[in-house]
Amino acid sequence: MISLENYLLSSDERAALESLLARTGKRMSLQDLYGIMDEIWTSCGCDASHYDEKKYAQFYGHPIWLLNGIFVEQHAESRGHRVAIAEALRLTGSKTILDFGGGFGTLARLITDLMPESRIDIWDPFPPRHGIEVCKSIPNIQFISSPHDESYDALTCTDVLEHVHDPLVLLVDMIAKVRLGGTLVIYNCFYPLIKCHLPCTFHFIRTFDEFCSMLGLNVVGKTTDNHATVYKKVFSVVPDWAALRKFEAHSKLSY
Repeated sequence: MISLENYLLSSDERAALESLLARTGKRMSLQDLYGIMDEIWTSCGCDASHYDEKKYAQFYGHPIWLLNGIFVEQHAESRGHRVAIAEALRLTGSKTILDFGGGFGTLARLITDLMPESRIDIWDPFPPRHGIEVCKSIPNIQFISSPHDESYDALTCTDVLEHVHDPLVLLVDMIAKVRLGGTLVIYNCFYPLIKCHLPCTFHFIRTFDEFCSMLGLNVVGKTTDNHATVYKKVFSVVPDWAALRKFEAHSKLSY
């Protein structure tokens, strides 16, 4: 059952979430959530084949994403995946960690529980107010607007790249934030589960690790639940965009 208790919600946010929950009842399943997201994607006029900044901002700023954050915290499997990522980061002993796209703050707070001496920065283009407010009382978590290159021992990113029209650009930027020898824990869902998972990204399901290798990463292994992949940055690479785009075209054709 999805509960809205103990969340820092404005009256408007609470009313919006109650309205969304009324569609399926508080025993919302993941498929229920996806169904509502698809409806909102369509109502915002979003098109998977064309990026429209205004329409996408409307979609990703919708209260459904606040509900998504609450759902992740209360859905045992989803929360379990975040716990496994936090544990993988604990094993690295990293002192500075960038949570890339983790605006609700769930993963950052789980990391802090295991690594109270580490600093966790959250970068997110659409951070929910709740995420910002609930993390204010935790001194080693902060929301930032512009993470610096090679300034982190580790980075985590989950369920982000499948939402963008050019994942390679974002992947290169993510890797640049991590110091040589650092760790990246990444999970992508390059599957057509929901309309905001863009078909232009699906070919990466077969070749993502190869792109990572071209960009200086080695696969270390998986998290304990076999969900996310753990990478080590073994080379600092100046991206060869001609080679990357050529391999991207091959990857799309093969897919």
